[in-house]
Amino acid sequence: MATPLAVPIPVNDMGLDETERAKLLAKRYHSEFVDLKNFKIQHDLFKSVPVDMMFRYNFVPLEQHEGKLAIAVSDPSKLMVLDEISGLLGTRLITRVATMSQIADLLKKTEQSQRVLDEASEGLAFDVLSNEDNPDENISIERLTGEDDISPIIRLVDTTIFTALERRASDIHLETNDDNLIVRYRIDGVLQQAMAPIAREHHQTILSRIKVMSELDIAERRVPQDGRFRVRYKGRLIDFRVSIMPTVHGENAVLRVLDKESMSEKFTKLSLDVVGFAPKDLERFRRYIKEPYGMVLVTGPTGSGKTTTLYAALNEIKSEEDKIITIEDPVEYQIRGITQIPVNEKKGLTFARGLRSILRHDPDKILVGEIRDAETAQIAINSALTGHLVFTTVHANNVVDVLGRFLNMGVEPYNFVSALNCILAQRLVRQICPFCVRDVFYTDAELYQNGLEPEEWKNHVFREGLGCIECGGTGFKGRSAIHELLELDDDIREMLLAKKPGSEIRKKAKDNGMAFLRDSALERVRDNITTLKEINKVTFIEAGR
Repeated sequence: MATPLAVPIPVNDMGLDETERAKLLAKRYHSEFVDLKNFKIQHDLFKSVPVDMMFRYNFVPLEQHEGKLAIAVSDPSKLMVLDEISGLLGTRLITRVATMSQIADLLKKTEQSQRVLDEASEGLAFDVLSNEDNPDENISIERLTGEDDISPIIRLVDTTIFTALERRASDIHLETNDDNLIVRYRIDGVLQQAMAPIAREHHQTILSRIKVMSELDIAERRVPQDGRFRVRYKGRLIDFRVSIMPTVHGENAVLRVLDKESMSEKFTKLSLDVVGFAPKDLERFRRYIKEPYGMVLVTGPTGSGKTTTLYAALNEIKSEEDKIITIEDPVEYQIRGITQIPVNEKKGLTFARGLRSILRHDPDKILVGEIRDAETAQIAINSALTGHLVFTTVHANNVVDVLGRFLNMGVEPYNFVSALNCILAQRLVRQICPFCVRDVFYTDAELYQNGLEPEEWKNHVFREGLGCIECGGTGFKGRSAIHELLELDDDIREMLLAKKPGSEIRKKAKDNGMAFLRDSALERVRDNITTLKEINKVTFIEAGR
């Protein structure tokens, strides 16, 4: 059996760190030292080399160069091992030197789970799925690669879930076409293909496996179904919400990842400081969440971080002197010291019915997960008018559109406007990956196209992520919120009651010092948190800025 390449530590190198030792070895053996931290992966090249060989010899392929393969190893002195690799691959090698830990990280983060995923989707065979399959089981790379008796379908589904967790995905999408099944992950709000398309004939077996895990009816294929299951991953329990939807080509599935234990840890320390507010907006929003009564309304599309912002607000204001009750659909994250009620429409517990019961429990502050109908809206408004501080969300594009949504529900305009303290609109933008960030240049014409004045931005250095192993080649890692906050002063209230056009209300708000979503997004660009291209995906370009 071949000896893996490992870094021997010469006696005179004992005081050096790993990087210095690697550089010394590179110099000693006339090889080039490479830093793999910002290395851009060539996925096709990785797939051309057997994964077990890379793990056995601890090397990674870097590039093809004039018929030779450049590889990174941690010890170039193992000439026999290098000859063995060359013989097995049938190509001449160019040896470069990297640290052992970087090589291990590159293999682990990029290719290990992805390669297992690709292998799991090949040569699928049909097995009868037992209803006794335990969904609450450990899921790890060792289990997925070590057990030979797992059905290929079970291995594929489990590996898809494992890889999603490794890559920080928030959702897994299984989409059926006329000839194949596509699996995609939503990572930092953007869909990315997980693997090569799977043959159409395996579609129903894969969906059946997911239904069994979620305790759904595997025989029902014509109506939507919702379920959930749980897995144990790296010592913690992670819940999945499953939605099955019939389409013209068959059933589609979306699996929402709910890492409650991890998020509960974060939420114990969560505050508005980490949500991404501009200092001026943060000061004003904090003032409104500490008011004795009224309504704080947060708006934005699905997945824009509204719940996180409201939880951060509750975390800041909760105390032993106040009783805080929430009603949510579902309760995604649990906060100690707050009473949280899950909506259960099948059993008759709707937002409206639950909200009525909450009021009989003498709360000081109430969070209503979402206002969807006139009855819930009316009860929430009445609560805000009768001495309660109400936090809630509604789906609308911006702060002005919210008003139209409520008026269309049939609520009394005067009561609604009187109850409101403020309206916060929110979006999420992806943050530049700190591991592969680089400077970029925009011409004056490109700045004009983005609604920017070249004179104002001429000294600004724009930055973008190149794409590396840390961010999966996207150039982004993590997300930050952008906001616009509308304060309800007397002038704005009068304009709302007079049903003035939205453009007039926005102009008045701007005169009062309100910063809009685009302004907040441009501040993120100015602070090099995100890119100009990213903010153009979530905000409108305003001409003549």
